[in-house]
Amino acid sequence: MAAARALQLSLLRLLLLPPLLLALLPSPAGALWPQPQAQSFPPGGGRCPVLARRFRFAVADGSAVGPGCAVLDAAFQRYWPLLFGRTTENEPSWETPCTKLLVYVSTPGCDGFPSLDSSESYKLSVSKGSMLLSAETIWGALRGELHFPQGIPTLPYYINETEIVDFPRFPHRGLLLDTSRHYLPLKAILETLDVMAYNKFNVFHWHIVDDPSFPYESSTFPELSRQGAFNAMTHVYTASDVRSVIEYARLRGIRVIAEFDTPGHTLSWGPGAPGLLTPCYIGKAPSGVYGPINPIVNSTYQFVTSFFQEVSTVFPDFFLHLGGDEVDFTCWQSNPEIRAFMAETGLGEDYKKLESFYIQRLLDIVSSLGKGYIVWQEVFDNDVKLRPDTIIHVWKENNLQYLNEMANVTRAGYRALLSAPWYLNRISYGQDWIEAYNVEPLNFEGSPEQKALVIGGEACMWGEYVDVTNLTPRLWPRGGAVAERLWSNETVKDVQDAYARLAEFRCTLLGRGVQAQPLYVGYCDHEFGGV
Repeated sequence: MAAARALQLSLLRLLLLPPLLLALLPSPAGALWPQPQAQSFPPGGGRCPVLARRFRFAVADGSAVGPGCAVLDAAFQRYWPLLFGRTTENEPSWETPCTKLLVYVSTPGCDGFPSLDSSESYKLSVSKGSMLLSAETIWGALRGELHFPQGIPTLPYYINETEIVDFPRFPHRGLLLDTSRHYLPLKAILETLDVMAYNKFNVFHWHIVDDPSFPYESSTFPELSRQGAFNAMTHVYTASDVRSVIEYARLRGIRVIAEFDTPGHTLSWGPGAPGLLTPCYIGKAPSGVYGPINPIVNSTYQFVTSFFQEVSTVFPDFFLHLGGDEVDFTCWQSNPEIRAFMAETGLGEDYKKLESFYIQRLLDIVSSLGKGYIVWQEVFDNDVKLRPDTIIHVWKENNLQYLNEMANVTRAGYRALLSAPWYLNRISYGQDWIEAYNVEPLNFEGSPEQKALVIGGEACMWGEYVDVTNLTPRLWPRGGAVAERLWSNETVKDVQDAYARLAEFRCTLLGRGVQAQPLYVGYCDHEFGGV
């Protein structure tokens, strides 16, 4: 009994005491998430009156991007209701000096798309009689506008005087959604993009197809979705849907990187593309089952060339994600034609070399289309010949072995993305956001030059047990832990401070209608989706 009681107390200390202490921390009104690189306040904590019926956003004189810029105009329209909701009849009648936030952008350009190299830095200054947001690009202006409403805890009356100088730690801060294992309605994707913007994520990694279904409606090969979607009428993303996602993301400074994973994870491709997949055998007879893409026939590469020609024009980002993970060699090993090909070409019985044969041809095709590519780590692990500018996506987690992988990838001179510790589809009882928050992407043995090759990371929401019913609460606010780790300075790692700010930010999300789950006990002024 004594031993059991001691064990119970140990578990209580481990599971309950830290959250209880955290729950007693006050929520700092107006605290910023993600935390900016630098923020200062004037002595005495000055503040400036702000009235909803008089406030407006405006482009500053001399700005290289003027009125009529769709990105800024859309942002102005989005953020006003986030600030004020609606005007109130009992607002004070004083003359307020803080009537508008002026936005100054120093670099021309409004109609393009954000890229890996886009500047997102900004400076936000609020003092009596003056509110100025200055940025090099419109994408930086978007990030600064995002922090402006968070800094106003007592609207509709005051804004704190402050100065923020901010920029991201990593240029690639992504979120993966899997729309194959469960189809996510267009509305759910767009709402996710909104919350991504609130968290300063800037890459939507669209894992659009996989073994279970092929919801992407291809103009070149329409039978792929007709035969491969769960429902060809209701569970597909039309060309119009895809354009809507890309433009909605662009207006929020978010890149859309599509993933079409091959040669594995392609069972849904087979019905709409006869001859593409490998026939599996039992003994000398076909089993009626199919495996990965057949890498030994010319028709495969004709198909792949035509398909990725279409994909490269539909998705404007420079990068495509080509997958390359988890290829099951069992079917290839059973197929007599593939075994004969292996013998004739000197590949022997090393099926990793056959996978490399396919991947190399795919990469050559995509390169010829003027696209860059991201691949899962197996492509690197299997010694496929890669272009020097390839990005390796590290996803395997085994007792922090991903740190060794990060070291190996960067030692070889490749840029790296980290996702291994940030699989948000995995859940556990308690505050599992803390584990994600405590990850340090550069905590591996390597030179400064190696660590400079880490361009960021992605949180992943795989869809085996996630659909539209539980997507949002599973993502938020837990995804914010990854967002701050990728945006804020490496020194920002105080979990108690993060808890207080993230809890407040979660309440902000609830007020905006986002069904973000609680971190622990407590309440928000706006709950139940803002009702």
